[in-house]
Amino acid sequence: MEKNVLQSITGIAIYPLISFAIFFLFFLALLVYVLVVNRQHIHAMSMLPLLDEKHSATDNTDPSC
Repeated sequence: MEKNVLQSITGIAIYPLISFAIFFLFFLALLVYVLVVNRQHIHAMSMLPLLDEKHSATDNTDPSC
């Protein structure tokens, strides 16, 4: 009986296609972002949890000082 419930809805076949398109476009956009992003920005963001409050992400000083 559960199988026939979804089959009886008119136009239900489009929803899997829409969800796949959203899924595919999201990961395609994420891939483009990863390939295009500035590597210095990624490094600065990765160092944020390790820096003291007196240092900022744009400082070029050694965080161990």
